[in-house]
Amino acid sequence: MQSQIIDPAKTELNHHPATTDAHHEAHPDHRLFGLVVFLIAEGMIFLGMFGAYLAFRSTLPVWPPEGTPELELLLPGVNTVNLIASSFVMHNADTAIKKNDVKGMRIWLAITALMGAIFLFGQVYEYAHLEFGLTTNLFASAFYVLTGFHGLHVTIGVLAIASVLWRSRVPGHYSNEKHFGIEAAEIYWHFVDVIWIILFGLLYLL
Repeated sequence: MQSQIIDPAKTELNHHPATTDAHHEAHPDHRLFGLVVFLIAEGMIFLGMFGAYLAFRSTLPVWPPEGTPELELLLPGVNTVNLIASSFVMHNADTAIKKNDVKGMRIWLAITALMGAIFLFGQVYEYAHLEFGLTTNLFASAFYVLTGFHGLHVTIGVLAIASVLWRSRVPGHYSNEKHFGIEAAEIYWHFVDVIWIILFGLLYLL
């Protein structure tokens, strides 16, 4: 009677790791989808605010209401150029990490965070020198709510970039194959940039 030879590769013990690996690989990464859904939700909030502002503007006979001091364009204009430029700088950080250039990525991210902080400083400086307050009239209230809510998002963006910089201290945390945190910060920053361009047109140019 021939003895039966057992193939170790076919035993249940040896098949289990492969099954486990397949089980783990079956879970797709939904982080980007979650970020997009979040930004769509935030965009809807801003869209509602823009709609309310345009409704106020169209229903009142004079806009801004009489007696409202005219807004200065120089500082907001410089702030706008700064924020738009920061989006290109942020993109350079993403390009750098895709080339495995961690040092370059850190430099570009640090510059982006600095430009974001300069934008916020400019906004605070503008607030300090405006000749109207939050409750002066409907335009003033809308102005502070819209720019303040956007400023909150810029602050969150700067903190997100700072968080990425902090995590990048760990060797190998970001690489050309693993860089979702940088991509997420970049997408969010572009979102903040687009919102400001719309705000600048509505509040300062129309």
